Amino acid sequence: MGLDPVRYGIISTAAINEMIIQGARASETVSLIAVSSRDESRAHEYAHEWGIERSYGSYQAMLADPDIEAVYISLPNSLHVEWTLRALEAGKHVLVEKPITRRPAEVDRIWDLAEARGLQVTEAFSWRRMPQTARFKQLVEDGAIGTLQLVRSVFTFPMPDPKTNVRMFPDLEGGALMDVGVYPVSGSRLLAGEPVCVYGEQVLGGHGVDVRFSGLMQFAGDVRALFYCSFETPLCQELEAIGSEGIVRSLDPWHGGQGAIELLRGEERERELIKVEIGDGYRLELEDLARAVRGEGRPLLGREDAAGQARALAALYLSADEGRSVKLAELDREV
Repeated sequence: MGLDPVRYGIISTAAINEMIIQGARASETVSLIAVSSRDESRAHEYAHEWGIERSYGSYQAMLADPDIEAVYISLPNSLHVEWTLRALEAGKHVLVEKPITRRPAEVDRIWDLAEARGLQVTEAFSWRRMPQTARFKQLVEDGAIGTLQLVRSVFTFPMPDPKTNVRMFPDLEGGALMDVGVYPVSGSRLLAGEPVCVYGEQVLGGHGVDVRFSGLMQFAGDVRALFYCSFETPLCQELEAIGSEGIVRSLDPWHGGQGAIELLRGEERERELIKVEIGDGYRLELEDLARAVRGEGRPLLGREDAAGQARALAALYLSADEGRSVKLAELDREV
């Protein structure tokens, strides 16, 4: 027998919800029953549009619904921690959009509360749940490219509405690194572990956020990672791992729509195209949390990964602000 569907509610009516709604509809272990907004009429219209059973004119009102077991939080970055904590206090499990936070201490606050209440929290990095990601990581770990030496990654796109988009406001914790740069940081960490030292450079724009950010990260074993993210560049997605004996790359790592990985090896750079199942990362992240809620293991991304991601982001911003390389050990004293 399958799992009893976990009953979800959504906090906010953000555009990304469309992907979550479609993922929920395709799942037998997820039941999306409610949506909330700061505006009651907006919530009602949204629920009617998407065929959602219940609507609430405040986030707190939805959290008071005893039928809701878990919530998906798609609010602006600056509200992730606040509403994750409020949801946990209300007894709800939480799937919260990336990034949860750029502050390591806030990771501890969240997971301390979750563990005290016996609840699950996980970060909504849909790309981490996809088959393509697992296969990419396996190729590197199995030595398909020899010893890993360098990770190179990119995520860019041109911001269509830079004057009004929430990703362009510092008080909402916008910026290229917090929006698309978190993917290359996550990808580098997935393949190389946790960085020991970072160097970041940013170009400010919009209302004072980083619209371009480049980073160099150093890992154990003399492994390096280079990444670039931008709101001022044509759409580009790349993840490449370079080793002593070959290269493995993906030109669609963060969305995974191509389901293909390119492997190049040998002096002649023989090319092998590896086809991988195309998975719905949004459905998979909902189901990942649902299994944990039903007691079947833990979410793929938990406290340890969230802490590592927050520490890397904190160090990169500190480096960019002060114009110097930053050792991760400094965070215990400076951040």
